[in-house]
Amino acid sequence: MAAATGRCDLHTHSLASDGMQSPAENVRLARERGLAAIAITDHDTVAGVKEAMDEGERCGVAVVPGVEISTRAGGKDIHVLGYYVDCGNETFLKRLAGLRNTREGRNEKMIAKLQELGVDITMEEVIAGLGRELRPDETVGRPHMADVLVRKGYARDMRDAFDKYLGENAPAYVSVPRISPEEACLWIREAGGTPVLAHPGIYGDDALVERILEKAKPAGIEVFHSDHRPEDEKRYQAMADAHGLIVTAGSDFHGARQGVVFHGDIGSRTVSAAVLEQLKRASAGGGSC
Repeated sequence: MAAATGRCDLHTHSLASDGMQSPAENVRLARERGLAAIAITDHDTVAGVKEAMDEGERCGVAVVPGVEISTRAGGKDIHVLGYYVDCGNETFLKRLAGLRNTREGRNEKMIAKLQELGVDITMEEVIAGLGRELRPDETVGRPHMADVLVRKGYARDMRDAFDKYLGENAPAYVSVPRISPEEACLWIREAGGTPVLAHPGIYGDDALVERILEKAKPAGIEVFHSDHRPEDEKRYQAMADAHGLIVTAGSDFHGARQGVVFHGDIGSRTVSAAVLEQLKRASAGGGSC
């Protein structure tokens, strides 16, 4: 399905990673908000894409098959979005499985650090909080831990949980070896997709962002994001122009926990559907799932 006109939210998460809603629910929300298209970009997995595409066909919303890959550069976690990837590419799926194994090891170490800090929490408790069985191709992330911390009174809300315990400079954070942004961009291209640097404003280091753009050479950059201020958007638009990059936008929707939407609500950051054609032209395959 292709969307010729309208607005698109190109960064959303579902139950396949650390979102609160099913992929189909994300698509239905997009329809309610009047969006022409939505991307499913779960962390290191494409497990939710087919369900979303099927729902998109049913309700008339174009679904972009996507992924958000975890990388490391300059001492920071850097995320690379991949659009129109071939979700059946066996090499790509094996690579994503390896990233999920790394994430699982990181999770166990973070739980151990939380326990050392006197926080009563277990990995079994975090998984039980999902309210369902975790599939092998799905991931557990820091928002799931944060949810438990809030429910048990260790934090006021999700943001407080990250600030006090789980964020990059917080005491329970664990850094693990990850692939580089260059490798992520290569993997995405080899899976027929288009790589885009996610939310550059979150990294707090524009010199690093510039180095990543030079070395990894993504096709695009997420200029509009729920955590970007207007001045950030202006700065990254200028970067996109200077490097000849596709400009994307996304809410980074994860759903609501304790009544608070994490990052932004679906449709809060959008670009024209014309961007979909730019992303398709920059990909090798066109995204079959």
